[in-house]
Amino acid sequence: MLPENRSPVRRVAAPVVAAAALALVGGTAAAAVAPATASAAASSTVVQGERFGLTAGAGQAVGDGSAAGGSSLLIWSNGTATATFTTSVKSAALAAVVKGDQCGGAPAMTVRVDGAVVTTRTVPQTTWTTARVAGSWAAGTHTVSVSFANDTRTATCDRNLRLDQVALEPATTTTSTVPAATTANPLAGAKLWVDPASQARQEMALRAGDTAAVAALRKIADSPNAEWFGDWTPTTGLQDLVARRTGQAAAAGAVPVLVTYAIPGRDCGSYSAGGLSGPAAYGAWVRAFAAGLGSRKAVVVVEPDALALIDCLGATARSERMAMLRDALTVLRSAPGAVVYLDAGNSGWIPADVMAARLREAGVASARGFSLNVSNFKWTANEVAFGDRLSALLGGAHYVVDTSRNGLGPVDGELGWCNPAGRALGVRPTTSTASPAADAYLWIKTVGQSDGECGRGEPRAGTWWPEYAIGLGSRAAY
Repeated sequence: MLPENRSPVRRVAAPVVAAAALALVGGTAAAAVAPATASAAASSTVVQGERFGLTAGAGQAVGDGSAAGGSSLLIWSNGTATATFTTSVKSAALAAVVKGDQCGGAPAMTVRVDGAVVTTRTVPQTTWTTARVAGSWAAGTHTVSVSFANDTRTATCDRNLRLDQVALEPATTTTSTVPAATTANPLAGAKLWVDPASQARQEMALRAGDTAAVAALRKIADSPNAEWFGDWTPTTGLQDLVARRTGQAAAAGAVPVLVTYAIPGRDCGSYSAGGLSGPAAYGAWVRAFAAGLGSRKAVVVVEPDALALIDCLGATARSERMAMLRDALTVLRSAPGAVVYLDAGNSGWIPADVMAARLREAGVASARGFSLNVSNFKWTANEVAFGDRLSALLGGAHYVVDTSRNGLGPVDGELGWCNPAGRALGVRPTTSTASPAADAYLWIKTVGQSDGECGRGEPRAGTWWPEYAIGLGSRAAY
């Protein structure tokens, strides 16, 4: 693939500008298209692509018999098209009708509303397709922009983005981000499951003569910890294993916290690298996991870091990951007792508007909400503030925060997430939180397991490390 064409004006591969399109831009094939303002229609506020404002040299209106009104906007040279929408009612979704000219890959599109990113995705379709994003925008005036971000051209092809129209759809015609049936906290009053045979419990027996160590380990062993399932659990045995765990918890009158961690290309090749071989294998694995849940209640945290680390993927792999996550959330949500949260990184990682767009694209509307601070050490107050901002951007989605190791907060530095010294257990799992949008503080990271070698020769990721566990317990403020 060639690098981005940096010339200020670029000629595309033989665009045909129809008479209808010429009329829309003053009868000439001008590259600049006048900005437009639309008023609310009965069903939605719509602006045709050719009416978006576009800087000179970045594209032009073209004739297209398959587009609404016979014309559309062709965007090249990493252009940004902008229009103003004026609505009389609250909007709950944005729908952009787009298609792409493919060249060594699909065009990448970023959509913003009032300057905030609402979605970033590739457009592999060569016929008109609707990219719909759930959101919440008050009645009034809004600026919508559609950007083409990965321009390239070779001797035989030219990658471009084409825009037919954009609509802001009113709340009365769309499904809200959070289904009304799940507004009440589904974890309120739940007894979270404590594994009677956890590694911390077993370590207590091994250190029976060490009073201080046993006391530190007891804080972990007596608290609910999540259990992780990944590609180390073959699909053929996964259903039985999940059924055994959820059945054991149900028999104790408790709710387990489970984590899926098998996404292909996991952890960008870092200490927790791995994952299943591809979308088909992952889809089968998720279905086996959901089958194991049955109708029993369980909290399911979906794929820690999968969205936060998506920038390491190419366009095709990124699109595949988003599709896998959307499918996984739909499948898991179909289990009647599953309370599902898609991971959203932490407050110090991806900006809220960018993460909100990723969550939307990954189908968070199919879940209860999102998880924060998994396996990290950020202060709970910071995560709640970040979670509330994400919740507002997502129309009220709920969230959970991992407090397993943040009792003394984070450590600065490049590897501050990787087995940092001097940390402590955070607040024990509870549904008594600092925000109505926060369903619970949970111990999602399995306390006492290593984050990886960390460049210091420490135990491999996921390995039980009793000395680290004892240190976390001994420094806890309880």
